[in-house]
Amino acid sequence: MKNQFWMACGIGLACVGLVVTGILIMQRGARVGLTGSILKVRTAPLDDNSSVVVLDFRVNNPGNVLFMVRGLSIVMEEKDGKQYDSQTVAEMDAKRLFEAIPLLGPKFTDTLVERDKIPGHTFQDRMVSARFNAPESRLEARKRFLLRIEEVDGLVSEISER
Repeated sequence: MKNQFWMACGIGLACVGLVVTGILIMQRGARVGLTGSILKVRTAPLDDNSSVVVLDFRVNNPGNVLFMVRGLSIVMEEKDGKQYDSQTVAEMDAKRLFEAIPLLGPKFTDTLVERDKIPGHTFQDRMVSARFNAPESRLEARKRFLLRIEEVDGLVSEISER
């Protein structure tokens, strides 16, 4: 009688363990979010009190779920921890920006814009440009840039420069 109880208990625990393992395996790619790195940062002055920054970055979607972009923003963080928002530049304006300011160099990749889709298990090289109400010297003295990419369901993925 005692052996039958322990044998039934062991079989029950093994079944529960198999069910939990199966659930974990099925859910391993069901996360939404992006990872990535900023490959290159380019800055140029627009006038005495404003500058433009161009971030070339690689973004990776490690999950099975499609990531649809709702919005983008670039934040500059200074050495003392203060953060400053920017005004992102549209794709058509970015093309004109590269023509007007040769200091930025060539436009290597397409701009990541709203409603762009990043399929699961893929990576893409993209760029984004933005205007800051600060002189270029202040951008050069920064601690880092943060690229925030918002998904349509509200999730925000953040890619840091350093």
